[in-house]
Amino acid sequence: MKIYLLSIVTFFSFCIDSLHAQELRLLFAGDAMQHQSQIKTAYRKGEYDYSSYFQYVKDEISRADLAIVNLEGPLGGKPYKGYPQFSMPDAFAGALKEAGFSIFLTANNHAADCYSKGINRTIDALDSLEVYHTGTFKNATERDRFYPLVVEKKGIRMAFLNYTYDTNGITPEVPCIVNTIDTAIIKEDIRKAFRMNPDFVIAVLHWGQEYKLNPNQSQDELVRFLIQQGVDIIIGSHPHVVQPSQCFTDPFSKRKHLIVYSLGNFVSGMSAVNTDGGQMISVVLKKEEGITRIDSCGALLFYVQHKKVSDTIDFTLIPVTWAEKSDSPTPYAHRIELDHSDYEKMMRFANNARNLFLQYNIGVSEHRFLSGKPVDDDFLKFIPLNLFFDNKQCNFAPKICL
Repeated sequence: MKIYLLSIVTFFSFCIDSLHAQELRLLFAGDAMQHQSQIKTAYRKGEYDYSSYFQYVKDEISRADLAIVNLEGPLGGKPYKGYPQFSMPDAFAGALKEAGFSIFLTANNHAADCYSKGINRTIDALDSLEVYHTGTFKNATERDRFYPLVVEKKGIRMAFLNYTYDTNGITPEVPCIVNTIDTAIIKEDIRKAFRMNPDFVIAVLHWGQEYKLNPNQSQDELVRFLIQQGVDIIIGSHPHVVQPSQCFTDPFSKRKHLIVYSLGNFVSGMSAVNTDGGQMISVVLKKEEGITRIDSCGALLFYVQHKKVSDTIDFTLIPVTWAEKSDSPTPYAHRIELDHSDYEKMMRFANNARNLFLQYNIGVSEHRFLSGKPVDDDFLKFIPLNLFFDNKQCNFAPKICL
């Protein structure tokens, strides 16, 4: 009788909870890389130490219910090496987890840099960290079993897809698999995802042209295909620079979609214009009375400081809104002081990104770190929302209509 009554109470508690809105925060970060300059300077006192990298951004990452990062290169073991064929220290992945990342994406053009050994070793290393990961597989059986990656949190169920345009001409050795962009395969994967009854389908793609601030035609074509197949959120990486984002409602399905063409770099040894910073995208998902939707999204800009410490260079991520000299500083602004050269480089990156947002972003504004509030409450009024649909009357944002 006690078990019977407990079952009734549990059932009614579930019904009551399902009537309330469930809210989930996702955070997406771009290319996490280890160039030779980083590997060299991270080695201190007999071990690899990345603790300084994420000291200012880890609170933002950790406040997300799920934080997702592109692991750009294999954990291939010694000898560790940077570009052009990466093999990153395991400690780097450990530092990313420590910073708050819980989902690692591994399908990118450097996934096969260490051949089958690197693919398999990366999977084993991420398993040992007890984090979610997807994009590369030891064999077809494991891909069939574990892909798409389905994660449920706070009553919201998500299916994650991950693909790359290429593996730099290195063909993964059989039986290893790196997910590459093939619309026939992707279509079948999406069908499989829907059989798992997700609330949201999320595709993260390694695509586009390096160092270009705007997406190309192939990105637009793939976005249109993915949305037609029912994908809700599309996140891009690989160009190493920030590209525009669009959050819009399909006028036919009335469902909201988010497209981020490129997050840019997360952390790297790159210092060329526009590569020395990136954006994280914060997305709030809601589920209420069985109806799911994207509630809000925002971009968080940061700069990677190439700071000299004891004759070596450190790579520290600096939230732009904490370090810039502003008429309305955040409570955290006093925490970070940059020298004149670093400040100029940070503001060059930030101004270029903000100009891009003003020209091309739809429904995605820049947010302040930890506050969740837009940098400028009037930001969206500058966006030409009247151009949301073109004269073809297609159900996508203008960059997607070809």
